[in-house]
Amino acid sequence: MPAHSQQRRHRLTDLIRVRGFASLEELVRELGVSESTVRRDLDALEEQGIARRTHGGAVYRGGKARLEEFDQRQPANWAAKRAIAAAAAEEIEDGETVLLDGGTTTYEVARQLVGRPLQVVTNSLPVANLFVSESQTELVLLGGYVSPKTGVCLGPYANELLGRLHVSTTVLSAAGIADEGLFNAHLLLAETEQAMLRAAGRVIVVADSSKFGRRSLTLVCGLSEIDCLVVDDGLSAAWRDKVADAGVRLVTTPVREDEDEDAAAPHATSLDEEPVA
Repeated sequence: MPAHSQQRRHRLTDLIRVRGFASLEELVRELGVSESTVRRDLDALEEQGIARRTHGGAVYRGGKARLEEFDQRQPANWAAKRAIAAAAAEEIEDGETVLLDGGTTTYEVARQLVGRPLQVVTNSLPVANLFVSESQTELVLLGGYVSPKTGVCLGPYANELLGRLHVSTTVLSAAGIADEGLFNAHLLLAETEQAMLRAAGRVIVVADSSKFGRRSLTLVCGLSEIDCLVVDDGLSAAWRDKVADAGVRLVTTPVREDEDEDAAAPHATSLDEEPVA
């Protein structure tokens, strides 16, 4: 199955899982594909026991979603997250060892990487689930305390294992980005993300433009500790200048709300290639 079709079916599964029931009309609208494509995908999910077709839609067969916080956050700014994820995936070469945190934007990056020859390290059960049956991908799941809200492993055990690892690229999300740097709302998770930073040869941060100018509970790192920042093109000129002043490579990507998932990934532009407006 082509990677884009697999990614679409993951998204379809998430929509049904979060809502319990989704109509055919809303699935067509959310995914931006034809009704016949959605029907074929639903048939495939029904064969796998994931969903049950009903008149006018589909019902999730796995019961109530357990990771409520993750499910509530994932749909927010989804078009931007998807565009950012596609641009971030272009920054990663086949054969790399990639460390992914448990953010919803990072989850979209993981979708883009499904089917590629990579070694993936993650502390996120939802991310790990995308790769667990992938023959092309070697998967390393970090242990530790599992957050029942987000399915993320964190705490001293996860941090200890991270201290023994080295990856070529770490991909992090953010609760907020301010002048001081990258913020997270969870103290233990911030400590785990700091261990992820120390394990990385290169750090890519993925965040939509609504996160800029926002602070949260814990400062994870300064802007200068980030190698590459991938964001939608709604980022203000003032913030583009701040990112450039910090010596961070900025990759921006346009967002199309009606973008077809089968379309080509959006083109990423860099400050090194295009002058700031």
